[in-house]
Amino acid sequence: MAAKAKANPKKSGNFFALVGSDEGEVREKSLQLFNQLTGGVDDGFTHETIDGIADNSDSAYEICSSTVQSLLTMPMFGGDKVVWLRNVNFLSDSVTGRSQRTEAGVEKLRETLEKGLPDGVKFLLTAQGIDKRRGFWKFIEKSATVQVFDKIDTNRDDWMDQVARLVGRKADELGLEFEHDALELFVLLAGEASQQIGNELEKLDLYLGPDRRLVTEDDVRTMVPLSRAAVVFEIGKSIQSGDTARAISLIDQQLEADESAIGIMRASIIPTIRNLFMAKLIVDKLKISAGNYGAFAGALNRLPESDRAWLPQKKDGSGVNVFPVFLAVHGAANFDLAGLQSVLESTLRADQSLVTTGLDHRLILHRLMAEIAAARVVRRRR
Repeated sequence: MAAKAKANPKKSGNFFALVGSDEGEVREKSLQLFNQLTGGVDDGFTHETIDGIADNSDSAYEICSSTVQSLLTMPMFGGDKVVWLRNVNFLSDSVTGRSQRTEAGVEKLRETLEKGLPDGVKFLLTAQGIDKRRGFWKFIEKSATVQVFDKIDTNRDDWMDQVARLVGRKADELGLEFEHDALELFVLLAGEASQQIGNELEKLDLYLGPDRRLVTEDDVRTMVPLSRAAVVFEIGKSIQSGDTARAISLIDQQLEADESAIGIMRASIIPTIRNLFMAKLIVDKLKISAGNYGAFAGALNRLPESDRAWLPQKKDGSGVNVFPVFLAVHGAANFDLAGLQSVLESTLRADQSLVTTGLDHRLILHRLMAEIAAARVVRRRR
């Protein structure tokens, strides 16, 4: 039955919006909120869930109309009601989202919400994508209790720190603790999506069992799939740590999987050697301490422009891309500057050989790994 709406366009605790690009986090938090709003009781009559996935603009209009009708109709047996419009996909900057038909439906929904919901009715809206330039988003910000869950931006140089903090929070909930190297590897393997992180942590939780709570690097390698991005990282890490056998093994695995030798060289080996060389120059010549990331980043960005022009820059032009160089400092300590300069030259020759000669690509990469290992100060002293 229809109910009289009360005019209250301001936030009144009956309109909730959870949005963001992190689909797993939006789904998890919205389900928790729905259960909280309904008291965990949904008999199929009192509350209503509406699927917000539209195939086209007509479908989007019908979804908005159905939502309006549900918001203005009280439950058959009285009492409070929660309407959940979930997984909306037509509020983003897309062909469907820009359609006049869609915009008419969204405007109809906005007008209903702006007039105020009937007493006892609560509205929950969830969407993975939303165009924040539109008037509907501005209305949501003004009128709803909003939570935003966006994926961590992997273009930022501190993205691994942000993911590590997220992993730490979720691991604490499961009673898990990571060794330092294990956490670093897990972040590269699991990526930035919270749903994937949660899935991989649950696998580790089951694998370790109730009697072992410390996650080691071997545990991560055993349970978490090795993505292409993680292989790139692992090859570089093996080079830095002097684990030549593992670097060669990973290279061979990639070649057997039909990965390009030139791709391996330019995605992993060249950046690793370049970062090692830069880290060595920074510590030895510029005398910048690398004991603390914040101090290290601050010192680099305070250098005169001429002294930092050769350093890798952030894509947005806001300063030096510090994080990969900082990670290379520890590995650079195992080389002297002359040795790393020689390795840079060897890497250049190897890259040219891959492109211009018919030599066996596996042999070229194996030989380069041997030259890098030979340049390590620790190895030579032994």
